[in-house]
Amino acid sequence: MHSRKNPLPPVVLGLEAGCCPDPASGRHLIYGRVFKNASDKDGNHHSAGHLREVPWVAIAPVVTAIRVLERIVPDGGLLFDAAVHAFQNAPAAPAASIRPHSLRGRIEAFAAWASSLARRLGRDHEVVPDDRHGAIGLARFRRTLAWHIARRPGGLVAPAIQYGHMRTAMSAGYAARGRDGIHELLDIETARATADTLTTLHDDLTNGVGISGPAARRAIHAAAQAPTFAGSIRTHRQARDILRNPALTVYNNPRAFLMCVYNRDRALCHRLDVTDAPRLDRCQPSCTNIARTDSHADQLRQHAQALEKQAASEAVPDPLADRLTRRAGHLLALADRHEHDCIHLQEPTS
Repeated sequence: MHSRKNPLPPVVLGLEAGCCPDPASGRHLIYGRVFKNASDKDGNHHSAGHLREVPWVAIAPVVTAIRVLERIVPDGGLLFDAAVHAFQNAPAAPAASIRPHSLRGRIEAFAAWASSLARRLGRDHEVVPDDRHGAIGLARFRRTLAWHIARRPGGLVAPAIQYGHMRTAMSAGYAARGRDGIHELLDIETARATADTLTTLHDDLTNGVGISGPAARRAIHAAAQAPTFAGSIRTHRQARDILRNPALTVYNNPRAFLMCVYNRDRALCHRLDVTDAPRLDRCQPSCTNIARTDSHADQLRQHAQALEKQAASEAVPDPLADRLTRRAGHLLALADRHEHDCIHLQEPTS
């Protein structure tokens, strides 16, 4: 049913129409099958696979994509049925999933169609530009996925919503078992994100930006090493060397208005489990791994002002307005604490 060289894993290629029913409430869930190590009651390999015990959480764009595919394929059929998706000059056997060459062809055909539609509607700015690296293949989408997971924890990508910061989770799971798994790309993109964070911090501190928090001095020491590796992360080995260096584990978390200077022994985002990456969706205000810059303090004040404005609206019930006001006060207190405690690069760091 599936080619070993197909860039999409069997669990995706095996998805069927109806795999993502509309929920009565809450998030959409995707129900798929597991094919690896699937066996029947007699221990024989079960080629049809078994239904996953834990479904995936789906965000709106994913649900929309599934609905489009369901309109293309027969009821109960594979979402990526080769008999439906393959071009006419590339016939496929019944009940087979689409092959890599057909996927590439479909991607190129979609880009051409989208560009033609944009020109016809007079929206030339939405034409898909020619790619200097050649045709767009699915393997290149892995880089995009890795970028989002590394740089937008809890952001727009469904796995990020499901697992928070994903580098450790993905590396320990399915992706780590494949020779071309996404875990190496995740390491590279996470290392590059770390390098970019340290480079920006280094430049800010050099220009007199203040930094505060229990991990401020550790952040300063890490930023001092930024010029040695900025722009040089091209291989998995280089990325691994950076990620394994405990002095460089600095993650920017704009959603929490802070930086995490990660130390496993001090982290409050992990209470029982110990991993080599933080859970940026679980930042705790009392954690000793926290540092803030002037930029974070400005963001705290801006968000507090937005909350105060929302609380002052007549459309907001009094209990909610009280909570918003208290939250705004807390954020302003954090910003004031930064102004009082911040240190600068020219001050002694030891």
